[in-house]
Amino acid sequence: MNSFDVVIVGAGAAGLFCAGVAGQAGLSVLLLDHSTKVAEKIRISGGGRCNFTNRMLDASAPDKHFISQNPHFCRSALSRYTPQDFIDLVQKHGIAFHEKHKGQLFCDHSAEDIIRMLLAECDAGGVTRWAGCGVKSVQHHASTGADKQGHYTLSTDQGPVTTTSLVVATGGLSIPQIGASDWGYRIASQFGLRLVERRPGLVPLTFDGAAWAPYAQLAGLALPVGIETGEKKQRMHFEEDLLFTHRGLSGPAVLQISSYWQTGSPIRLNLAPDLDLPERLSDAKRRSRKLLGNELAQWVPSRLAEAWVSQRPELQRPASEVPDKALSQLAEALARWSLTPNGSEGYKKAEVTLGGVDTRDVSSQTMESKQPGLYFIGEVVDVTGWLGGYNFQWAWSSAYACAQALAQNRKQEVI
Repeated sequence: MNSFDVVIVGAGAAGLFCAGVAGQAGLSVLLLDHSTKVAEKIRISGGGRCNFTNRMLDASAPDKHFISQNPHFCRSALSRYTPQDFIDLVQKHGIAFHEKHKGQLFCDHSAEDIIRMLLAECDAGGVTRWAGCGVKSVQHHASTGADKQGHYTLSTDQGPVTTTSLVVATGGLSIPQIGASDWGYRIASQFGLRLVERRPGLVPLTFDGAAWAPYAQLAGLALPVGIETGEKKQRMHFEEDLLFTHRGLSGPAVLQISSYWQTGSPIRLNLAPDLDLPERLSDAKRRSRKLLGNELAQWVPSRLAEAWVSQRPELQRPASEVPDKALSQLAEALARWSLTPNGSEGYKKAEVTLGGVDTRDVSSQTMESKQPGLYFIGEVVDVTGWLGGYNFQWAWSSAYACAQALAQNRKQEVI
């Protein structure tokens, strides 16, 4: 029977990084994944260039960029392995990268650069990798005599494996077409750990077909907007780009707000966030004989202007002839367009999964659960970051915290 110090299930961002760090710390590590291709989520991220971290991450205030029933849970790991730490590793491997807006870092060439880097780190640590290897069952054997820690036996497609430390890095339910599964949640439940309800995050929102009909023709149109949802202390606001789709709305603005949106609640859009529309429209009425739609097209995309004007006959005339009340209502509608999604595109299009293994049952220092020797890292835990590299940083940081704890445990065993 194969035996390892550590078995890590899930060869995505968190699993690969944890394996490399633990292996280089001197532990014997088996990394296995049911998919034949590792790190598919890294491969498709950031338009194929992997938005691998974010310089703006503030580890001292994780609630700014992370969603969790306990957003402060991730502070310890994020403060011990920072974006700069990962940047240093990227630079050590000679990977060229660039910064886009709001601190987002992308590979210049390809996400494959990050995958090759992580595999090289695993190789440097002598990590054993089994790709295309599923885990049929996991059993825990309590400590007895010489076996002070207890151990786990995994029944895998390549035979039984034993280990004292099992790390679950299987991610969430997002993008099932590249291998996402609920395996990590099932293992958590098997050992009595609590789960926070899961739902799609960073996902496009959809609208009722009839209500959306006037805007379906705008599919493919993008523009900068202000977007918000919630009320009072629960209100969230973002300034990002919006993308119209045939079924609803997407783009960074909607992906961000989707993680905070609650079913049945409206979202509010400012389609011209940098303009004083009432003043612009009043000025157009004083000086212009052009159709109002043509005037409006100076400030918002022409297709969007046409979609709004075409819905109201009193707006389909020269700007100078449009009633003041109609102009005022148009300005208000464009600045505070309130609409209620009927749902989202679901896990098929979601970039992350909200919820997961309850942080109350996991150590923020070591990522070990209340079940001895069982660890959870990355997306499978109830920690979800904003769009823009935050989720990858959580993967790196939680993996590093776990690997350091595993190495420390090994030292104590030897002593």
